[in-house]
Amino acid sequence: MRWILGSIALLLASNAALFAQGKGIRLWNLTTSTITGFQLSPAGQNAWGANQTLNDKDKEVDHDERLRITGVEPGRYDAKVGYAGARQCVVRDIEIKADAVFSIADKDLKDCNK
Repeated sequence: MRWILGSIALLLASNAALFAQGKGIRLWNLTTSTITGFQLSPAGQNAWGANQTLNDKDKEVDHDERLRITGVEPGRYDAKVGYAGARQCVVRDIEIKADAVFSIADKDLKDCNK
């Protein structure tokens, strides 16, 4: 009986470890507008990566929607945020952690063009 209970406990623990791997890095759009472009660069380098909104099924990130970020390691980044009508803003020095959600709100947007 102990052997069976031990086996069940081991099986549950190994499955829990698989599920605990996390959901990856995600952006939470708390701005009042739909994001149509989102690129990251290591902080201060202006080396913009791929448009992350292409990871979304409709290629946009609505207000209060989360977007999975791919190809990015944890660290500090600047973000270029694009909106409809070719408006772009920059958000500086975002801390991105592994398997965590980071957010961007209107107050974070700097250097916007119209």
